[in-house]
Amino acid sequence: MGRTKRPTAARAALGLLTVSLLGSLTLVTTAGTASADFKQKTGVEVKPGQPYGGKDRSADWLGSYEVGGKQVFCVEFEYKAPDTDEKYQPGDELKTKWGEPLSPGVAADISYLLLRYGDTKNKDEAAALAHLLHSWTSPHRDGQDDLAPSNSFRTVAYDEKRHFDQLGGVSPAAKEAVGKLREEAETNRGPWTTSVTPPKEEQTIGTADDWKLGVLNAAKKGVAKVPVTLKLTGATLENGKSTGTVTTGEDGTANVKVLPTGEHPKVETTLSGPADRPYVQAPVEVDTQRVVSTGGEKKLTAAGTVKAKTKPGIVAVTKLDSRTGKGIPGAVLRLTAKDRTAAALGQDGKPLSGPDGKPAVLTTEGEGGKATVPDLKTPQEICVVEVSAPNGYGDAFDAANPPSACGEVKPGETLALEIKNVPNEVPRAIPAGAKPAAMITSAVHTGPSTGGVLSLAGIAVLGSALVGFVARRRFTR
Repeated sequence: MGRTKRPTAARAALGLLTVSLLGSLTLVTTAGTASADFKQKTGVEVKPGQPYGGKDRSADWLGSYEVGGKQVFCVEFEYKAPDTDEKYQPGDELKTKWGEPLSPGVAADISYLLLRYGDTKNKDEAAALAHLLHSWTSPHRDGQDDLAPSNSFRTVAYDEKRHFDQLGGVSPAAKEAVGKLREEAETNRGPWTTSVTPPKEEQTIGTADDWKLGVLNAAKKGVAKVPVTLKLTGATLENGKSTGTVTTGEDGTANVKVLPTGEHPKVETTLSGPADRPYVQAPVEVDTQRVVSTGGEKKLTAAGTVKAKTKPGIVAVTKLDSRTGKGIPGAVLRLTAKDRTAAALGQDGKPLSGPDGKPAVLTTEGEGGKATVPDLKTPQEICVVEVSAPNGYGDAFDAANPPSACGEVKPGETLALEIKNVPNEVPRAIPAGAKPAAMITSAVHTGPSTGGVLSLAGIAVLGSALVGFVARRRFTR
């Protein structure tokens, strides 16, 4: 609240404290030569005004002013209202009209209310805020005659009860807002803390999950309706963007869906919180009233990160008869890396090994001759290598160079591998007394062998020789 224009000489001796909020909130104090007119912006007028200097006043303005295109609030009662073109520079800590330090609680409350309501367009909120600022910065002191109508504008205190009652007559909503803002400031005063909590579980690239953002007040309670700016690295929001803004709920938290796009998704947050105390700024020109920054534009940041992995893959192996195309159950295979020696990796990055430390073994089953291995790390090159042939397919099996199939397992996909086995040759004749193994491996012939023919000729020659020998013996005798 401030007075209207006075003569130039008198104005040079005045001081005014106001608060400005546009991007960064400031409390302003001005005194100087006559310049542009002041502009009342948002609030209410109460009548009659509080008397001082031995004179009655027609009205008092409880609300904001416009200075330099920004909304400001006066904080020293009855100093001249700010012109719209006052200039300010950094200064010292805000104190009361009497030069006394503000209590830490009041300073924190002022910072919070300017942060939250400094740009309000609601006349009742603006009036309530102006009333509280005057009550805290120009209070009646115990044992002092600060409310006497004979006091000058420099020494008169703000009559809190008088103006509170007048607000009720003009706008009951504004009077009610005084209690609401006071309670809210006491509850949510700074310093604030903020946090980013990623999911506990390792994330999967391409799959969104909930991240939790939080804002706590000085009492470690959640602060509602706080705008929070997001910046994501190695991740996006569900809309595909890497930046955005969310607002905390009644419990002071907000959940956002984050979609990892890399192995280390990170979420960073930025928000404006109330500082511990507002600060003054000195006038640029001589005799211009001083300015007080709330310090309430205090930048708070937090960040969270978590590991992420690609979606797991699946390998599906089919064992087939090379002649019939039918599935072969019972084939024993090892799941290996690309080198056909090391074990393939599971989704957790660990080797898939058996009790013997070698790559895990799988066996084809069913009429289709299939085996499936899920939850494989992706991407990776893998192979399935045959350990031993199923019954009926051993002839073509070479242990030194066993049948195998290889391929790349990709995120979220199934790699289909196929191995064919050549069946053993079935004999068309079975020699008498032959063993089963000989029946599988021996060739079958329908005509006599050369060896057989040579044996019969030998027998005939031997017979002729024996007949001649007997005849000679008989002749000699």
